[in-house]
Amino acid sequence: MFGFSMVKMVRSHSQKLDKSLRDKILNLYKPFKWTPCFLHKMFERLFKNTRKLSVIIEFEDNCYQEGCLEVNQAFTKRIGCKIRNEFSIISCCSADLTPSVLEEVLTTCSHIKKVYSNYEVRALLDTAVISANAKSIVRNSTPLTGKGITVAVIDTGIFPHTDLSGRIIDFVDFINDRTEPYDDNGHGTHCAGDALGDGSASSGLYMGPAPEANVIGVKVLNKVGSGSLETVMQGVDWCIKYNDHNPDQKINIINMSLGSPAQRYENENADPVVKIVEKAWENGIVFCVAAGNEGPEANTIASPGVSEQVITVGALDDKNTADTRSDDEVASFSSRGPTIYGKVKPDILAPGVDIISLRSPNSYLDKFQKGNRVGSDYLSLSGTSMATPICAGIAALILQNNPNATPKEVKDLLKSGTDLWTDRDPNIYGSGYINAENSVPNN
Repeated sequence: MFGFSMVKMVRSHSQKLDKSLRDKILNLYKPFKWTPCFLHKMFERLFKNTRKLSVIIEFEDNCYQEGCLEVNQAFTKRIGCKIRNEFSIISCCSADLTPSVLEEVLTTCSHIKKVYSNYEVRALLDTAVISANAKSIVRNSTPLTGKGITVAVIDTGIFPHTDLSGRIIDFVDFINDRTEPYDDNGHGTHCAGDALGDGSASSGLYMGPAPEANVIGVKVLNKVGSGSLETVMQGVDWCIKYNDHNPDQKINIINMSLGSPAQRYENENADPVVKIVEKAWENGIVFCVAAGNEGPEANTIASPGVSEQVITVGALDDKNTADTRSDDEVASFSSRGPTIYGKVKPDILAPGVDIISLRSPNSYLDKFQKGNRVGSDYLSLSGTSMATPICAGIAALILQNNPNATPKEVKDLLKSGTDLWTDRDPNIYGSGYINAENSVPNN
């Protein structure tokens, strides 16, 4: 087997191919177990020239333009091989190519740093807002509601629910290229409501922490809640560019209740999705991401939650008791640290069990979880996906109170404002139980 050319390619360029891409190429040989030996060369030639690989190509620093030019030249007259999207902000592009073209690119293009598999990424309020102490916060005689703050929800889309009326100020769709807000899965709509639903359809009962904040829907996951590294990167890149084009109404916060198992690179900063979320952070956008739902085992923090910069949110179970915290505990499913790179995570815990929020009628979740419907307008879901936007909503209150706060300052305020479990294992409890009242300073 080790005489096969694709195996030789993987061995020769192993330092420039991430593990998941190496595995994907080697798995092309699986059918050979049941194929007569004399047909191996013919099938290998066929696979090498016809099987499509979806990849992310990273170029050496300051070599983005030259790298793209070299790759495009390698693609000349190669049917179906093309650059799909460019991410100049982190010196990457996404591309479709065959194994034979990949070998040519690795051999002839001098500016390639690494090639990654375009792997799959998946989607990971009654008492919750009260439990987080995020109701009726007043500073300088002003009730804090998130007014004037914009939250982008990078997810499955947003259904124009009554509780978001007049506050969906933009929408972009990287799955089906539709222009009007919609959510064929339901996850993104629920997350939007967790952060900033105003409770209009429930007489204020199911209200998020920031009921007057604006929202932008960024659809990067499909009907069943699945997307790719590429679509997620497109969503984050779009948000960064949106702020360049809309300086008077910028995106202040990004909520990303999605992720994938962390891949082991040299360090977390070599992960393409970590690179781009940290670029948004550096550009002044507060970034809240889900820790993941792979607990209670250690080392299960998802990507991009492994990033040291962004706010990684785990889930607690408040037992649906808003008036007492004595029975609250970390949710069993909430992912634990340390990260696969040995760093302490999550950063904080927020309510994430049986969270009642917005329903997207006839969506995938709405149809397959009918028993979770609450009346005609709401749905109950659990996960770190639900905890993350509650944290994002509280971040909106901090920014309304101090619009000049940096992402790091917002993170520090959230972490220093916790009031339970501050002395327990931070790889399970983070800095503790989120408390909005403690986190928003008195100016």
